[in-house]
Amino acid sequence: MNPDRRALLAGAAALAASGAVRARTTDDLVLTGRFVQGGHVIGRTWPRALIFVDGEALTAASADGVFVIGFDRDAGPSAEIEARANGRSAIRALQIAPGDFPMTRVDGLPPATVEPSDPALLARIAREVEIKTEGFASRLDADGFSDGFDWPLTGFRVSSLWGAQRVLNGTPARPHYGIDLAAPLGTEIRAPAAGRVTLAEPDMHFEGGLVLIDHGQGLITAYLHQSQLDVRAGQDVRRGDSVGRVGMKGRATGPHLCWRMKWRNRNMDPSLMVRT
Repeated sequence: MNPDRRALLAGAAALAASGAVRARTTDDLVLTGRFVQGGHVIGRTWPRALIFVDGEALTAASADGVFVIGFDRDAGPSAEIEARANGRSAIRALQIAPGDFPMTRVDGLPPATVEPSDPALLARIAREVEIKTEGFASRLDADGFSDGFDWPLTGFRVSSLWGAQRVLNGTPARPHYGIDLAAPLGTEIRAPAAGRVTLAEPDMHFEGGLVLIDHGQGLITAYLHQSQLDVRAGQDVRRGDSVGRVGMKGRATGPHLCWRMKWRNRNMDPSLMVRT
């Protein structure tokens, strides 16, 4: 017998002994999405069900029973998703496909944006880390993600793929957790889905003009290098609302939007959420 199947059957027996009932079909736990490193799950189950990922309670379904789970760039080959509500339980095991991440070189960056050393600048960067951490900690009770995303720009060119291993000015750096969309300076950036702005800062050291939007349950998108912001922190936005304008502030060598996505500290590829 397959080891995964054996483990699931053993778990079912233990749950039955405790008085809970595990769903024998997937009707009570429907999962769609992109099951790949950097991808996601959009799930439907019982309203307000507690959602476990690999045995850890990480989120809860909305009042309509909708939830989202993100897979990090370096996610393992499998994941177990479980919903629990009112003595009931439903579980599914997923296989996570590996991503294909290229290596890219970016040269000509200002040295202070690659290896900063000035004490005052390092203090500024530390303060900005705190600001970003607070913005990413949002857990909006909403499911603006449930209908998928639009591209935040029109008429763009993908200039750097998500997840690429970066070499900056010849120095190896951490992977690039954004997808770069090259577009003319001043191109309007639009909210790809409904949500709430959790951060709007016009001049961050690395990111330049930076906006974070929580689309529900901690699924947060980020918009970097903006030349102008059209939103403020705490503002609710609808799909298509103006967020700001393409710029090249911060660590950038040309006008583009670096579009990022996180779910509870897991780095995700936002392009995989785009509706087709």
